[in-house]
Amino acid sequence: MKIILASKSGVRKNILDKNNIENEVCISNVNEDDIKMSLISEGANPMLISKNLAELKANKVSSKKPDEMVLGADSVIDLNGELVSKPKDREEALKILQKLNGKKHQLISSVCISKNGSMIWNFTDASTLTMKQLNLDEIKSYLAKVEDKELYAYGVYQIEAGGRSLFSKIEGNEDTIMGLPVKQIKDYLKNIK
Repeated sequence: MKIILASKSGVRKNILDKNNIENEVCISNVNEDDIKMSLISEGANPMLISKNLAELKANKVSSKKPDEMVLGADSVIDLNGELVSKPKDREEALKILQKLNGKKHQLISSVCISKNGSMIWNFTDASTLTMKQLNLDEIKSYLAKVEDKELYAYGVYQIEAGGRSLFSKIEGNEDTIMGLPVKQIKDYLKNIK
């Protein structure tokens, strides 16, 4: 069974490939920033924002791909109820890491499978990460090692790369942290065959 991945994330595609889930990429081009601002103004918490974005991405692509199973995904950082988004530039990336510095936060990943423009299944998982207390030079040194395309696509840290070194404690599923809780996706796909 093939699924359509409504995401430009190379990490998510790699997770599907490694787990032998046949897939094809079709980017949703959902305007995430506008949707986030709208949801925040309505009082939505980070978990609800993640769920909504995953569903919107899946539904948008699904409405153009009749009878196909479309997988949408979204990940957000929740720092004590505050949504922390991907950085727009290196200055913002530095501010985000300074904000997370020495603190515990949750990384929330939501996935949604849609068919014919409507959600048929979804799952949300959260992992808790505790960032080490770092000085400014250590944070700048870490950022200097991260390429622009990775920084803007995946956020301020990539746990599968050098980002693991930023944390004193990581609790939860590594696939969730990388943006795709694949075990639950596999379980769902197995049950519908």
